[in-house]
Amino acid sequence: MTPRTPITLITGPLGSGKTTLLRHILATSPAKIAIVMNEFGEIAIDTKVIEGKNVRISELGGGCVCCSLLGEFEAAVTEIIEKVAPEMIVVETTGLAEPEALVFNIQEALPQCRLDGVVSVIDADMLVRFPELGHTTRLQIEGADILLLNKIDLIDAKQIDPLETKLREINPSAAIIRTERCRIDPELLFGVERERKTATPEPGSPIPATTHKHQLQFESFTFGSDKTFSRDCFERFVDGLPANVIRAKGFIRFPDSVHLFNFVAGRWELEPFEAENTELVFIGKNVLSEKETIVESLEKCQQQLG
Repeated sequence: MTPRTPITLITGPLGSGKTTLLRHILATSPAKIAIVMNEFGEIAIDTKVIEGKNVRISELGGGCVCCSLLGEFEAAVTEIIEKVAPEMIVVETTGLAEPEALVFNIQEALPQCRLDGVVSVIDADMLVRFPELGHTTRLQIEGADILLLNKIDLIDAKQIDPLETKLREINPSAAIIRTERCRIDPELLFGVERERKTATPEPGSPIPATTHKHQLQFESFTFGSDKTFSRDCFERFVDGLPANVIRAKGFIRFPDSVHLFNFVAGRWELEPFEAENTELVFIGKNVLSEKETIVESLEKCQQQLG
């Protein structure tokens, strides 16, 4: 079974920093990415442009492409996958777009894709100066898995916590990440790329759990095992993950097959994938304080090989 292509939606009000975030993603992520925009806008386009039936594709560095819609969204995405075969697709909506309809289209009309996450970019400075939220902005906040509270350098530090409280009242489940000029570790934004494979450890050797510091208050650790896991137990484990786990991703080995696992702010998916063993990473705020509990719960789901 061919793994589905992950799609990340980037939404947010006009001028909040969506194109700045796209530039940052292209500059920092090693993956082969297709960027989909209503128009090319401010992304520099200076290489070969491919005119398709439903999409205009411009080649960027590192195998990435930038695409502007000419036809219907579903047809354009299908054409991008056929022509470019990206590891992931990032869609920038207009500042006036309500993401819910696009999320529905991806889930219902694009079986070759999976929704990896909805990221809403919120302008902290504008939120301070114009605190009354419009209908569309409220929907963009409500529909997000991750909220980037951007441009925090433009406001007083003591104004940030009240803004987070306001966002939390509208969307209590989303992860809120403070940024300046949308500088964020791509590991927090994306799940596992479509073409990634795991390395095979020596038989019987444990895969050590490692830790890594992401930006500011975010930490991560990995877990690996060559044992199989009970699927029912693992699904209960995922449903019980602490709220401070923002991202979890990797590969999990069940008795029948290995599955690709992607989790973002409480929403998660499993799909069959070609890999050898279990390899998972957990990312979140102060997540190392939960590491022992998470690993113990995960190990309870292990089954002996054979």
